[in-house]
Amino acid sequence: MILFQLACANDHRFEAWFRDSATFDRQSAAGDIGCPFCADTHVSKAPMAPHVAKSVVNADSAEGRAQKVTRELMEVMDNLRRHVEDKCDYVGVDFPEEARRIHYGETDPRGIYGEASENETSALKEEGIEVHRFPWLNRRNN
Repeated sequence: MILFQLACANDHRFEAWFRDSATFDRQSAAGDIGCPFCADTHVSKAPMAPHVAKSVVNADSAEGRAQKVTRELMEVMDNLRRHVEDKCDYVGVDFPEEARRIHYGETDPRGIYGEASENETSALKEEGIEVHRFPWLNRRNN
């Protein structure tokens, strides 16, 4: 395992573990890596000193606990995604407009999800419309 420091096109910095450099390259090219702050998939390696994990990680070590927390977090995010997809209407790029129609009573209230830029999300919040951005992780084969 190798830990890379990554940066998205919006210059958000974050870390992620990969099996090897080739795995990062493959996932990055496929758009499978999303920024946890803005969900941007244009992610590249940031300058850093790579951290290579030992092949066997003790479950009681800091790395073992971090891996366990990461797995649990991924499971929570998978469950959140399934819940949203099951209970809410997907409105795609029309999300900002549909959120406004619901907020201003122009259409029946309901849960929706879709795409919105950081600027669109900020504008909705300034209007008093409650919205949350989640970095959707690509589905994993469990």
